[in-house]
Amino acid sequence: MGTLRQFLLLLLVLISLQVSAAEQYNVRTYGASGDGKTLDSDAINKAIEAAAKQGGGTVFFPAGTYLSYSIRLKSHISLYLDQGATILAAEPKGDVGYDAPEPAVNDKYQDFGHSHWRNSLIWGENLEDISILGPGTIYGKGLTRGGPYRAPIGNKAIALKLCRNVILKDFTILYGGHFGILATGVDNLTVDNLKMDTNRDGIDVDACKNVRISNCTINSPWDDAICLKSSYALGYARATENVTITNCQVSGFDRGTLYNGTYLRNEPHLVPDHEGPTGRIKFGTESNGGFKNITISNCVFDYCRGLALETVDGGLLEDVTITNVTMRDLINSPLFLRLGARMRGPEGTPVGKLRRITISNLNVYNADSHFSSLITGLPDHPIEDITLKDIRIYYRPMDSAATQIPKMVPENEKVYPEPAKFGIIPAYGFFIRHAKNVYLDNVELWFLGKETRPAFILDDVDGIELNNVEAQKAEKAPLLMLKNVTDISVSGSASLKNMKKKKVKEKHF
Repeated sequence: MGTLRQFLLLLLVLISLQVSAAEQYNVRTYGASGDGKTLDSDAINKAIEAAAKQGGGTVFFPAGTYLSYSIRLKSHISLYLDQGATILAAEPKGDVGYDAPEPAVNDKYQDFGHSHWRNSLIWGENLEDISILGPGTIYGKGLTRGGPYRAPIGNKAIALKLCRNVILKDFTILYGGHFGILATGVDNLTVDNLKMDTNRDGIDVDACKNVRISNCTINSPWDDAICLKSSYALGYARATENVTITNCQVSGFDRGTLYNGTYLRNEPHLVPDHEGPTGRIKFGTESNGGFKNITISNCVFDYCRGLALETVDGGLLEDVTITNVTMRDLINSPLFLRLGARMRGPEGTPVGKLRRITISNLNVYNADSHFSSLITGLPDHPIEDITLKDIRIYYRPMDSAATQIPKMVPENEKVYPEPAKFGIIPAYGFFIRHAKNVYLDNVELWFLGKETRPAFILDDVDGIELNNVEAQKAEKAPLLMLKNVTDISVSGSASLKNMKKKKVKEKHF
């Protein structure tokens, strides 16, 4: 009796395994060679089509290297890259290559790369219930990091437009082209445990809703690592909202050196804007639809630019909480909050708003001393309701440029929003201009070498409270410079005397 029961159990297991295998669509069964030399695009797409005809399933990539042009996703399909499996982007040859970029709904208000999806290694449009899973690799060797402006060139590793219920998990992207991942108008997007070492943007989340990015390690020296955008690429403005980013590391080491474990820093001069490696978390610059209801927590920045929150094209950037972030060896401002008026959007769009931001538990070591943390709006359009709490920043020694510190900081309301565009900042710690209702609590500022500038410059600020704020004082420089400041309160600081002032036209402390 016991033997019969064991036999029946074994039979059930074997039947279960057969059913499971039947539900998988092995690309080799459909003609893929996986030898890294034979073009496997047709076989991969045949496997996807076969699964889609049956209502969905898993398209399975066993160990091997699958040379490919465009892979066209379908609804209810999962691509599974097994350990040792690599999808290798092929080099275009003549007129043979990636799918042509589709006619753009709108390409007037954003760069070419944001306006097209089909010219990609893997793409999907108007799909639901799709996933790319597994510990394998997507290697965009044959993709370009520029344009392209014609077929058959491909410039994205993964591009998704107007999709719903998407999971991207566990794989590696090496050299992803212009975008490792471009998700536009995607709702219910989960990105988890990805490793990326790429040659331009890592993950771009554009006009998406309900997004979860977690446990990712992204090295992107030539552009942003995790970038939230809200462009006009869909032909209308749509907010990026309800987003969490947690337990992620971003960096700007030389391309490929995160992947191979050498973490080199020899190529900052090769970065396209010549302002040092990028590799950060950023909101913007495309910001027509705005950003709202977003949290970032437990993230690490290493050898890259700092955190940037930007809205310059009329969108609202509001209700953001950022906590438990460490940064080391920064290339520019630790914090860059920018409300601008580039206004790359339909005529008549009003200037946006940047408001209700809370940043806490931030620890920064060896930040670039050329650029303080910048919180800067526009005349008559202040940044509003900013809370900075439990923050410690150490700035590295200033170089010979210390003799060239300008007294005035340009408004730059129409230019591309980047700290370096403002030049060397005449405060070493915080430069706050055109802001309203700012609260700093338990903030410490230190410099690691000689310093000649004040710690804080406040210009056109209406309502600011400094509580338990400590700053190292530069010789022959004040700690705090005020210009056109109303309702300022200082308390609990050993560096500054307690004070409350209703209106200050210009004064140093």
